[in-house]
Amino acid sequence: MKILFISEDLVAGNLAHLLTQEGNDVKLYIQDKNRRGNFENMVKKVDSWKKELKWVGKDGLIVFDGCGHGSIQDKLRDDGYSIVGSSEIGNKLENDRAYGDSIFKKYGLSTVPLHNFNSLQESIDFVKKNRKKWVIKQNSIGTSLKGFNYVGMLDNADDVLDVLENYKSETKYSDSVITLQEKIEGVEIGIGRYFNGTDWVGPLEVNLEHKKYFPGDLGPTTSEMGTVAWYDNDETNKLFTQTLAKLKTYLQGINFRGDMEINCIVNEKGAFPLEATPRFGSPIVHLQTEIHDSKWSDFLKAVADGKQYDLKWKKGYGVVVVVTVPTSHPFPFTKAERYISPRGIKIYFSKDMGADMKKVHFEDVSLKKENGKEYYYVSDDRGYILYITSIKDSVEEARKNVYSILKNKIFIPKMFYRNDIGLKFIERDQVLLKKWGYLK
Repeated sequence: MKILFISEDLVAGNLAHLLTQEGNDVKLYIQDKNRRGNFENMVKKVDSWKKELKWVGKDGLIVFDGCGHGSIQDKLRDDGYSIVGSSEIGNKLENDRAYGDSIFKKYGLSTVPLHNFNSLQESIDFVKKNRKKWVIKQNSIGTSLKGFNYVGMLDNADDVLDVLENYKSETKYSDSVITLQEKIEGVEIGIGRYFNGTDWVGPLEVNLEHKKYFPGDLGPTTSEMGTVAWYDNDETNKLFTQTLAKLKTYLQGINFRGDMEINCIVNEKGAFPLEATPRFGSPIVHLQTEIHDSKWSDFLKAVADGKQYDLKWKKGYGVVVVVTVPTSHPFPFTKAERYISPRGIKIYFSKDMGADMKKVHFEDVSLKKENGKEYYYVSDDRGYILYITSIKDSVEEARKNVYSILKNKIFIPKMFYRNDIGLKFIERDQVLLKKWGYLK
């Protein structure tokens, strides 16, 4: 099958590589110019996706992995192309938090008090009059700036005010639209499922993200450092029926065709949506690869064409861990120290990788042939190098498998990763989820 893969910043770039390995004729377009050096000699790349429309044709498949081409996706669908991805309104669901909150309310989901502000000073004035724990979230700034997010710790909101004042000192952020959401206690958990424009396709996906930089949920917020997830074919799943299932008619109305996920806080009172992700997510897309037995190309084509598909998948619990390297001047380095780019550093795999190689999923990586040998190397400065996945009968077993591979079979100079992905679920979250009826 001819597949045109259009990526904004490679959030699901390895999927293009996987589709190539399945035997498809794939062309990859990367919008972010700084990221175009990745996947060299792994996927055929192009400089303009528009020039490839005639090549892919209306019998082929076009995959968008981000949230910045909604209106284009709508037009291409109207023109008869087979498209996986969001839509113009679907993008708004993620990028405009006030709109997303209004949709949650309209379709009967429980919500957490949320306020949008047109400047940081407006938000500061509000918090001074409403002293409680608030969560700061980026809005118009862009979903890639996860480090902007902050979860309040103090009941009097002094820490939130400090952070907002600190952000205001940066001129480029002073007039940004930001969101404050009241903090509630519970377990943060996501529920996702693929949608084909008319109906759900495949099983439910339940996931628990690990967004903080360091083990123990310490440090700044990242895009994500790892995830625990599993599939469920029970349509009466409590989390699904309280949240995502209620949006079916909405998704039909916006002609959404792709992966739809809602991140929630659940407690003894119910499930409260925090945000929607109407697109591929990372690193969950790599864990989905571990869980799926069916071909991605067949599955995505069915989703794009509004058809049902009998997805074959593995039962059990999955774990994915993000492997990174230092980027420009991270702690504990100082600005006085000369930053050395990781570009060109080789990635070493043990000779006994064997089937474990299928558990490796790439991002800031390319392939080079030299002296008759092939090797992978770091080809970007962003820091997200690869992902290791495993699915087993328990989270404990999946963790053991992932970390065994990381410790014994993969070697990247200066590599680091969180060594506690899944531990919080084992020690705390699963007990609470069972108590509240969200886990059998």
